[in-house]
Amino acid sequence: MRRRNLSVVLGAVAAHSPLARPLSRADVAGRVGLTRAAVSSLVDELIGRGALTEAETAPDGRVGRPGRALSVSDEGPAGLGLEIGVTHLGACVVDLRGEPRVWRRADRANAGRPAGQVLAELAALAAEAEAEAHGLGLRVEGRVLAVPGVVPNGPVGRVERAPNLGWCALDVADHWPDPATVPEPENEANLGALAEYWSAEQAEQTFVHVSADAGIGAALVIDGRLFRGARGFAGELGHVPVHPDGLPCPCGARGCLEQYAGQAAVLREAGLPQYGPGAPGAAEAGDPVVLLAERASAGHAPTLAALDRAGRALGLALTSAVDLIDPDGLVLGGTYAELAEWLLPSVRAELADRVTVRPWTAEALRPSALGRRGPVLGAARTGVRRIMADPTLLPVR
Repeated sequence: MRRRNLSVVLGAVAAHSPLARPLSRADVAGRVGLTRAAVSSLVDELIGRGALTEAETAPDGRVGRPGRALSVSDEGPAGLGLEIGVTHLGACVVDLRGEPRVWRRADRANAGRPAGQVLAELAALAAEAEAEAHGLGLRVEGRVLAVPGVVPNGPVGRVERAPNLGWCALDVADHWPDPATVPEPENEANLGALAEYWSAEQAEQTFVHVSADAGIGAALVIDGRLFRGARGFAGELGHVPVHPDGLPCPCGARGCLEQYAGQAAVLREAGLPQYGPGAPGAAEAGDPVVLLAERASAGHAPTLAALDRAGRALGLALTSAVDLIDPDGLVLGGTYAELAEWLLPSVRAELADRVTVRPWTAEALRPSALGRRGPVLGAARTGVRRIMADPTLLPVR
């Protein structure tokens, strides 16, 4: 019961706008329905655990009786988000307010490399991020790892399958150099969707978030909660067939969406296969998404045609999602968000032609403002939200 009450009090302070009148202990008691004495004891504990601060002087700087303004600490506990992409490693530290304080990214050709080597390099990047965070007065208390693969509902720490990396049935702890800092893996598309839900000023409570890097992933948020499926495999939109007798896919099927709207497919159709994930020298050749955007902006006909083709294939797959799920909206994340200017017209056209059994507007499809930072930011904020749900995870200082 105390653990729950600690979370309730911390959540009440976190939900209070910093632009509003300062929040006192009495205010919190009135909001959560507990006695002032109970709230005062809980606040003292949260201060002791580094989750809350209480101003010693009036917020407006006037001399007089010390103020009693409560706020979530911008120092102390923090969440660390880590990411393994096919072409990069990433790290992000956010404070308890959910504000990003540290960013790290390193280009790496991770496809086919030994998992131990990749995770060792990521652990070194994580250590750099934690050291910078420490200099800002932060200490990491939660670690989550975004991976481009299937993370089942079963054993914690297991990546069941990450085909674009070449991983299968991998336990992260078996390859992480420091047992005390092992991050918990989660699917990158799921984390990107959660980051979108927690970040965006939008009304969608039920939406499909689709993103792309080397592969294509999707996540479904229903009434504000992530839907993982019976086994954790929900969201494999990249392997929805859009042309049943079409191109063969490495998954063993034919005509999968990834073969028409994945990054490698777009680069191939744009005449730039040498920049595709896994291509020799691709890691040193520059950012392929930036290159596609530059060529599209310049009116490069093959690039524009490739993006139009990808958008129509994506729209075809998303039509099935709309008809099946009836979401409030669709969100393009990851590389799709950064190429949205050229993808949106064809995706919207396909949806307009095919969604006929329910009302649909073009505005229901929108790009995410987070772009490719969504998964690693979602990972960091997931760590923080676990702390917010159970503040007893924090040590007493």
